[in-house]
Amino acid sequence: MGESDKGAVIVISSHVVRGTVGNRAAVFALETLGHPVWALPTVILPWHPGHGKSTRVVLSPEEFDAMISDLTRAPWRGEVKAVLTGYLGSAAQVRSVARLVESLRADNPDLLYMCDPVCGDEKGLYIAEDTAVAIRDDLIPLASIATPNRFELAWLAGAPLETNGQIMEAALALGPSRMLVTSALPLMAGSTGNLYLSGRNALLAEHRLVPDPPNGTGDLLAAIFLSRLMEDLTEERRLMTATASVFEIVARTAKRGADELTLEQDASSISTPMAMVHMRRLMHRAQTRKT
Repeated sequence: MGESDKGAVIVISSHVVRGTVGNRAAVFALETLGHPVWALPTVILPWHPGHGKSTRVVLSPEEFDAMISDLTRAPWRGEVKAVLTGYLGSAAQVRSVARLVESLRADNPDLLYMCDPVCGDEKGLYIAEDTAVAIRDDLIPLASIATPNRFELAWLAGAPLETNGQIMEAALALGPSRMLVTSALPLMAGSTGNLYLSGRNALLAEHRLVPDPPNGTGDLLAAIFLSRLMEDLTEERRLMTATASVFEIVARTAKRGADELTLEQDASSISTPMAMVHMRRLMHRAQTRKT
C-alpha cells in the first residue's frame, strides 16, 4: 500500500503548545506513516499539567458540537477511513463525538473507530466522573477497538485487575471486539507489556521498562497501532511493530534526558523501529470452553 492510498484519520484529543501529548503525538505519528489527518482539539494547554500549573482552554459544548456538525457535512468526508479519540473535556464532547462516528458509519460501515479512553491511572480518575461514564456508555460500544491502560480498564469494568486473566475477562466483557491494554502485567521481571485481544486470541508484547517515561506514550501507541491496523499485516506484526516503535522512542528520549518525547528526532522509529520486543501468545479462558 502506497502512502497516497492511506485513508484520512480524524483525531480528537487535547492540544498542547509545548510538548508531545494528545494530538501533538498522534498527528505526528499518523502523518509520518502517510495518513492525512484532520485534528480537532478538545482542550488547549500551554503544556502538560504534570509540568506545572497552566491555563486550560476548553471549547464550549456549543462550539465543539458546531465543529462536529461541520465535520459531518464536510464535502471530503468520504476520505475519512478512521477516527481516533483520546482526551475529552466533558460529557457533552463525548456525546458529540458519538454523533460524528455514527454519522460517518452511516456512509461507511467499515469505518475504523479507535477509542482511547483517557481517564485515569494508578492514582484514579483524573477527569470528571460523568465524562468517564459517558465514555464507557456512549463511546466504548461504538468502538472497533479500545486502548485503555490497565487502570482505566479496571475502572470501566468495575473490577480489580490483578492478573492478565482478569484483564482478558474484563476486556471481553466490556464490549469492543478488539482491545489493546497497556500497562498489562509482564511475565519477565523489569518489563512492561501491551496485551492485545482479538476474538479468542491474546497476544502479549513485552519490553524492558524505562523508568519515569515522559507523558504521551499512550497517545503515541494508539496512533501507531491504528495505522498498523489499516495495513495488511498479521496481528502479531501489528502489535510487535507498534510496541517496538514506542519503546524505542521512550528509550531514546530517556537517554537524551528530555522531558517530552523526542518525536522530531525519532521519526524513523515510528516507521521502521529496530528495538527488540518479546512476543507471547496467551491462552484465554474462552479457548478452554471451546468445544
